[in-house]
Amino acid sequence: MWRHGVVLILGMSLVACAGGPEPMLRSNAKLQLQGQEAAKLDVADCQKKAEVAGLKPGTSNRSGNVAAGATLGLIAGAAVGATSGLIGGVPGVTIGAAVGATLGVIIGSVGGAYRPLDPDPPYGDAVVRCLFDKGYDVSGWQ
Repeated sequence: MWRHGVVLILGMSLVACAGGPEPMLRSNAKLQLQGQEAAKLDVADCQKKAEVAGLKPGTSNRSGNVAAGATLGLIAGAAVGATSGLIGGVPGVTIGAAVGATLGVIIGSVGGAYRPLDPDPPYGDAVVRCLFDKGYDVSGWQ
């Protein structure tokens, strides 16, 4: 049982290392002409310009999404597990809640890790506008 906890904590810490939202560039003539490396530099330049203007990317990050998903999964899993364990009396409720909570944390963490990241709207608008002015098409954020 403790091994599952170690694996979960390790996975969450790796996900927490992921950075904030990045714009996804749609393939167009500009991207094909410049290449991925030049596009990454242009994205970094647009992000820097937005930050210099006083805009912040926001607090949306993978670790926050994982934590929120894990918390929601813990609560929902424990409730469902306890309810399904009612037939077995107190031991059934206890075991059901523990198993449900564990599965809920795992499923919630994975779901939270894959939730899309969105920047604060003013920051996102400024970065998208800057990239558009440079000739790129932004299809979303990752």
